[in-house]
Amino acid sequence: MDVIAAIATGGAATAIGIVRVSGDGCFALCEQVFRAANGRPFADQEPRKMAFGEMLDREGRVIDRGLAVRFPGPGSYTGEDCAEFHCHGSPVVLRELLSALFAAGARQAQAGEFTRRAFLNGRMDLTQAEAVVDLIDAETAAAARNAAAQLDGGLRRVLEPVQEELLEVTSRFYAVVDYPDEDIEDVRPEEIAAALRDAAGRLDHLLDTCRRGQVLKSGVRTAIVGRPNAGKSSLLNALAGYDRAIVTDVPGTTRDTVEESVLCGGVLLRLIDTAGIRDTEDVVEKLGVERSRQAVASAELVIVLIDGTEDITAEDREILELARTAPHYIVADSKSDLLPPGEARVLSLPRGIREPDAYLAVSSVAPGGLRLLEAAVAKLFPAGDPGEAGSLLTDRRQEDAARRALEAVRRALEGLEADLTPDAVLTDAEEALEALGELTGRTAKEEIVSRIFSRFCVGK
Repeated sequence: MDVIAAIATGGAATAIGIVRVSGDGCFALCEQVFRAANGRPFADQEPRKMAFGEMLDREGRVIDRGLAVRFPGPGSYTGEDCAEFHCHGSPVVLRELLSALFAAGARQAQAGEFTRRAFLNGRMDLTQAEAVVDLIDAETAAAARNAAAQLDGGLRRVLEPVQEELLEVTSRFYAVVDYPDEDIEDVRPEEIAAALRDAAGRLDHLLDTCRRGQVLKSGVRTAIVGRPNAGKSSLLNALAGYDRAIVTDVPGTTRDTVEESVLCGGVLLRLIDTAGIRDTEDVVEKLGVERSRQAVASAELVIVLIDGTEDITAEDREILELARTAPHYIVADSKSDLLPPGEARVLSLPRGIREPDAYLAVSSVAPGGLRLLEAAVAKLFPAGDPGEAGSLLTDRRQEDAARRALEAVRRALEGLEADLTPDAVLTDAEEALEALGELTGRTAKEEIVSRIFSRFCVGK
């Protein structure tokens, strides 16, 4: 493949910047832009060991002094000859070095092209490639750990036994059919059934991880709702750790939704602070109320704030009716710091409303006022077994492929129980293998591969 080059550390000024190069003839090309202090040609530098020297522009003038390292293929990130230059992170320096590489014969790498080459050269499968961008985008320590474990092949190792079992029974069957004169043991129906049942069990367990994986990766869409001046913006600011929303004593200050991502109980919440829900003739406020209702409709978790210093109103009850439609909702008495010590209110829910997942008192200003909320969120969205890291399905593409595989395996089992011929049964088993191949990249179509790598940044 031709030589590609890109800045791998972004466009902002940093202490250290990295330019990455990969492709056939990479080392000869790098020789034109790097003069090692030890006097040895670039291709003769010790592999995977930094060499100090000067980076040169197309005229041979010194751009910077720094380090270079070569990674001979196939034991490199891309599976082909690669190199990196580590210099001062000035955007000007990095652009000049990149221009020198272009003048020497390299071209600009496209988004995700280094990792795409790693996939095409068999250095990683699609689940590992997706883990690269997940690791870059991780917003919590748990998400980073899961992505790192998946990059290490955690999900591939879960899928391999399923693929091998299905391949074993299908290949043996067709071997007997295609080579009847050979001494090949026929595959018995009970062997097919055992392989299919084991595959179904493994895939079913894998699909159970979807929600946890998606929560780790994307967080939980959460709406904070309540009537005006119930303390919604104060709660958002307390969770965010800074004044993200304007807080006043004037009801109706928040007229539109305000969004922020925060950690609560170790869980990433995509918080939406909504306008207070009430009947109003104000045109602008009415639009805000409608957006609040839309936020509740799309939320997985709704936190209902009720002013703990006032009696429950008809508007509070209307909001509770709205919140109960969400998969999960928590009711919180706000401003608990203003109540007399030891005083707690018992909330009387309107008849017919399902019980909230938690009912608690919170304070946005009192020390420890959010601990109960953090505990409730952590209980609703548990992190799971640390041993699961790397074996969770983290996006819709993976979930869809695994689900299609499971459905095909179940059809095969049903066909076997209905006494269909083995060839008919194994047609479904082959469909399952095709779906699993899409997940790992064994049989993935070009458009699937292109869609995955379009999410990457340049230089990775």
